[in-house]
Amino acid sequence: MTKNVLGTLLIPCSMQPVTGFMRDGCCSHHPEDLGKHTVCAEMTDEFLAFSQAQGNDLSTPRPDYAFPGLKAGDRWCLCARRWLEASEAGYAPPVILESCHENCLEIISLADLKYHALR
Repeated sequence: MTKNVLGTLLIPCSMQPVTGFMRDGCCSHHPEDLGKHTVCAEMTDEFLAFSQAQGNDLSTPRPDYAFPGLKAGDRWCLCARRWLEASEAGYAPPVILESCHENCLEIISLADLKYHALR
């Protein structure tokens, strides 16, 4: 059983757009995923601008990678370190705790995730 940060069953993050390292809708941990895309977050304009300023443009569609481009309100599996970086800079998007893989706790504290939980 794949668990989330609360210790319960990991639920999908998004199927529209389809997310996850394996593009299965889940922020599952995968040994080949060096970025640890284990944090399910709801995009905000502020986070998308921050990410682009850091060199990771998540807004522009990339058809060659079947990437639709994200907009505020979309849910996406983020790299744990990028989410933490955004949090420390004051731009963390809200997270969906039930969809964040427990592996992200190696990088982010549960208290920090709970503070930023989507309400």
